[in-house]
Amino acid sequence: MRRPFRQIDVFGEEPGTGNPVAVVLEAAGLSDDDMRRFSRWTNLSECTFVLPPTTPEADYRVRIFSLDVELPFAGHPTLGTARAWVDAGGTPATPGTVVQECGAGLIPVRVAGDVLAFEAPPLLRSGAVEPGLLARAIAVLGVDPAAVVAAEWLDNGPGWLGLLLDGADTVLALRPDAARAAGDEHRGRWDLGVIGAHPDGSAEAFEVRAFFSDGVGTLVEDPVTGSLNAAAAQWMLASGRATAPYVVRQGTALGRRGRVTISTDADGSAVWVGGRTDVVLSGTADLGGAPDVD
Repeated sequence: MRRPFRQIDVFGEEPGTGNPVAVVLEAAGLSDDDMRRFSRWTNLSECTFVLPPTTPEADYRVRIFSLDVELPFAGHPTLGTARAWVDAGGTPATPGTVVQECGAGLIPVRVAGDVLAFEAPPLLRSGAVEPGLLARAIAVLGVDPAAVVAAEWLDNGPGWLGLLLDGADTVLALRPDAARAAGDEHRGRWDLGVIGAHPDGSAEAFEVRAFFSDGVGTLVEDPVTGSLNAAAAQWMLASGRATAPYVVRQGTALGRRGRVTISTDADGSAVWVGGRTDVVLSGTADLGGAPDVD
């Protein structure tokens, strides 16, 4: 059960300032329980497992776990997995672009040295948030309802409920508490993405924070979140609240220095979410359990 392993820091200004992801390479033969157990053990927001692709269009297939919950797509694990695969000797069929197969389909990832960018996948759900649920989300965040400019579903896999607040300072001041909505029909499961614009002339266009449930009702803050930034960029660009390219800051409240770059193709047909990726740990992981399957 020893497998090649990498731990990648994604979206940081330098190694150790972004969001880590654990990547198990050569994961064929691992059971669902093996993957869930190891993902939970890493205690990171996500852990990924690299498998042979099922389509010739892909360079590899990945399964993405958030602790013991499998996700069809997640952003920083996509970049981290691509970096780990290349670092371990993987060569993409198309030079400069890795094609990842995951639950959300095929995701192209552009590789330029340490900087990688993925193409934002289509939203699975968008549009207005049901008023009662929005009211409970606002209560969880502990924010004045008057500070909420707009809200949208930003679901590209993880299921983000997005709230645009009246500025970056309001976003940074949040102190969310899931107990404020305990016992409601949402069952304590939250995936909240919060966005606030920086003043004109700032180096970054937006401040972003992401909060998700850990499975036992406690909210955890994700340091830097590719999936949320992808969906938020699609929202901000489509609504005319931003023009690409621009930079997002995330992780400030946790003492991190995350930077996410948003760009588009020349015709605006695709949104690209990018940032620095650094290999921090490299070696083998012993997943325990049953022996390898040939």
